[in-house]
Amino acid sequence: MNHEPTENPLKASAGGELRPCPALLVSGVASGQGKTTLTAALARHHVRRGRRVRVFKVGPDFLDPMILGRISGAAVSPLDLWMVGEAECARLLFEAAAEADLILVEGAMGLFDGDPSAADLAERFGLPIAALIDARGMGQTFGALALGVATRRATLDVLGVAANRVAGERHLDMIRAGMPESVRLLGALPRLDATSLPSRHLGLVQASEVADLETRIDAVADLLAGSELAVLPPEVGFIAPPGSKPTPSMLAGRRIAVARDEAFSFLYGENLRVLRALGAEILFFSPLADSDVSADAIYLPGGYPELHLDALGGNSGMRAALHAHVGAGRPLYAECGGMLYLLRRLTDRSGRGAELAGLLPGEAHMQPRLAGLGMQALATADGELRGHSFHHSTMSADLAPVAHALRQHGRRPGEAFYRHGPIRASYLHLYFPSNPIAAGRFFLPD
Repeated sequence: MNHEPTENPLKASAGGELRPCPALLVSGVASGQGKTTLTAALARHHVRRGRRVRVFKVGPDFLDPMILGRISGAAVSPLDLWMVGEAECARLLFEAAAEADLILVEGAMGLFDGDPSAADLAERFGLPIAALIDARGMGQTFGALALGVATRRATLDVLGVAANRVAGERHLDMIRAGMPESVRLLGALPRLDATSLPSRHLGLVQASEVADLETRIDAVADLLAGSELAVLPPEVGFIAPPGSKPTPSMLAGRRIAVARDEAFSFLYGENLRVLRALGAEILFFSPLADSDVSADAIYLPGGYPELHLDALGGNSGMRAALHAHVGAGRPLYAECGGMLYLLRRLTDRSGRGAELAGLLPGEAHMQPRLAGLGMQALATADGELRGHSFHHSTMSADLAPVAHALRQHGRRPGEAFYRHGPIRASYLHLYFPSNPIAAGRFFLPD
């Protein structure tokens, strides 16, 4: 189906090159509606028809993008008007439009939740919206929710809504009976427990842990065939962002070893792009499987160290290599789960614990509920670095923080930021493109 490109609201002010590409924001009325499954199934549907699909995720997230990236065959980046920034979002979408036949964006929580929300992003870039509603426990009331989502903000282009977890034909008839004429029902998906994506305390499990992921998503993609959801969405005109400042080669000649395995996988691909743009050579290592690491600097991202206590605690070779690295005064930057690995001890929710790297004087305990959540920024001598916090552990450290992050909303201090010799560590997951120079300094000696 051919469409005229939707005009991007930024066009008048940007005045740059226009790249048209079909695009769709898949949102919902809350978390847990099935947005990731639907977005992945749409990506699979179009990939199977030979189209190149690029997928993005609204807001900070690591787990959903793993699944979406595996299904679409391309890396998934975050889009957020605060953490990523409007100019960087524009760059990512503009570059994707040059190589893709379809851009899909998965929302976060409900369409209007958060500040900025998925609706704000859709309005800013002219993205058409398909809203997913879990229909369990309702019939004609579904139409009232659909009407509210479709008309809440007149500046949005809501193509229609989709019903998820529909019990059968009788249930679907009740939903249709309550739909207002002004809102399109784009499709309906049945209750299929076999296709549900498994989850744990931080969200969906990692894509690599779901052996039949493609089979599950293929089953949903098959159900989409013939529905309006499967139709190629309208084209959007994406605008070239303003030119960025040249990136200094402040990390030229430096080798940065980045932890990457089942225990440490919460890492934005854009962070690595920034480090490479600064001149660094990136190499990867596994704290689970490797017994040595040698580099000018080390990056320990977040992940699930609490699920691998025996392997991490028993890897004496890696522990010795990390001690040698820090003892030589070489930088080590750690985020969230990476920081927990550096502590003396980590205890999981069942009470099982392990002695870990012992490079930071403290210990942590996993909690049954969230202990930290929200967008935050770290003030540095080079300006603000933005990111977010999301963790289920609490930490006690015999170490005074050198700073606290600033919360996007509220006045309470944010996450503590520690410096201990050449170690920089925090619960923060920082998004390096928000300030490449400030991020690059983490990997330089004092």
